[in-house]
Amino acid sequence: MELQTLQQSILIMAVIIGIGSLIGYRQPLTADSRQLVITIIINVAMPCIILDGIFQTTIDQQILYQIFAIFFISIILNCLGIFIGWLGARALPLPVKKRREIALLSGLGNTGFIGLPLCAALFGPKGALLAAIFDAGVDVVLWTVGVMMLQEKGSFSLKGLKTLINIPMIAIVFGLGSAIIGFVPPEPVKQLFGTLSKLASPLAMMYIGMLLPMFLRNKPQVSLKLLSMPLTFKLVVFPLMTAFLLSVFSIDSDIVSVSLVQVAMPTLTLASILFGRYAADEEMGAMTTVCSTLLALLSIPVVLVMGNWLLH
Repeated sequence: MELQTLQQSILIMAVIIGIGSLIGYRQPLTADSRQLVITIIINVAMPCIILDGIFQTTIDQQILYQIFAIFFISIILNCLGIFIGWLGARALPLPVKKRREIALLSGLGNTGFIGLPLCAALFGPKGALLAAIFDAGVDVVLWTVGVMMLQEKGSFSLKGLKTLINIPMIAIVFGLGSAIIGFVPPEPVKQLFGTLSKLASPLAMMYIGMLLPMFLRNKPQVSLKLLSMPLTFKLVVFPLMTAFLLSVFSIDSDIVSVSLVQVAMPTLTLASILFGRYAADEEMGAMTTVCSTLLALLSIPVVLVMGNWLLH
């Protein structure tokens, strides 16, 4: 991984977040405008990143092996991250539900909004494809283990799995299926996917920036002591532990690189939405997401450099 490329990508992300903050300060986001931006990112830009990555990559036996491997590695790592966060939360005198919330905030990252575009910038189309598969693993853990932990009864419902049927997931299935049977879209279609895929990163960063002024105006009251735990585990402890584990086993270098970047991502954007849906601490979810995103601009380069040092 080129450190200079990583630094440039993080710097560009920071600048775009800053531009988004200025826009959000002058023109606060409404519920409708927020939904519009999210729809464009999730239903247009992210599927195009995935399809562009698939159609720019030759799908052979090795790639298929990497796809299945990183999917299962993603599920294992995300479950491990949740478990580590839960162990850390047990050190504080907190109710069981609050420990579960901290565990989810500590283990699940923003692998779609931020991780997918960043991997595309760092590793090219193949990196984007593997990052998308890793993100699919995060979705599986989120809507199974995550939902069970937030529910009082801790039960699992097949209705929760309906959320896994979304446009990015359909893009993965359609793209891989097309590649396996040897279908190649016409060049103009490939150029269209490539052009639209470039929307994802700037739009996602700008959206996060536009949320900041609105968030600061609300002045949420969350204990710094409580907030520091998921931030520390998500941005430092979990990524470094992952780097150590990946160094122990003999794993393909492409999988290792993408996995390390993805686990270094800040807390998932869906945290506050998910917490609100299941009567959890929505304010803490939003606060952790925003703070971890800003701190990640500093922690990602440091953690990845240390992670690469452990791997070599």
